[in-house]
Amino acid sequence: MRAVPSWAVAVAAAAPAMLVTGWTVAGARQPPDYDPVRDTISELAGEGATDPWLMGGVLMLLGVAYVATAAVLHAAGLASRFLLALGGTATVGLLAFPRPEVGGSPAHGVVATVAVLALSLWPAGSALRLPRAVRREVAASPTGTPPWAFRRPVALTVTAVLLVLFGWFVMEVTGGSRTGLAERVAALAVALWPLAAILSARRAHRHWAATAAGTTERAAGRPAARSRKADQ
Repeated sequence: MRAVPSWAVAVAAAAPAMLVTGWTVAGARQPPDYDPVRDTISELAGEGATDPWLMGGVLMLLGVAYVATAAVLHAAGLASRFLLALGGTATVGLLAFPRPEVGGSPAHGVVATVAVLALSLWPAGSALRLPRAVRREVAASPTGTPPWAFRRPVALTVTAVLLVLFGWFVMEVTGGSRTGLAERVAALAVALWPLAAILSARRAHRHWAATAAGTTERAAGRPAARSRKADQ
């Protein structure tokens, strides 16, 4: 089983911190009529924003963080890692299709939808891929049980919650007054789950390594015990 590197924990932890810092700083640079409860994050990186490079840079770093997490999160399985990487790539792709100052942008909407769906479905991807008992080198557990973040009930519940949050965002877009709040809550939830998954896999690997080391020590001690009995 491959260990989760320490830098991956740092990257996953930095993602939600960067997101909140980004929308706070960029929002403070906007005109007084900008309302974070009503107005979206995309507007902070859009064509009519003040210093759009601030939120644009955060989105780029956020997308890279998702891709980097997917690259090392082997316990999640290939399907789940692909969805997370796709979501990160689509997040970076938003920079190529900024929201216009007036009206909408079909290209921006398509890329944003891909990012939303991929980042919402990636937890369920691991749950649906992994059987109830998996190989030890995949599950990072001596019992063959996946890390807690990748167990079916947990992973499917997380995806359901993320889809509900993004459903709330869609409802606000179509006729609400708290679009910005809904988007921020959903985006923060998405950014926090890769950190939880990384910590889950890292904890499981440490448990696996400790158990394997103990098994090796016990196995090494048995021949010595038998040798002492033979001498007696």
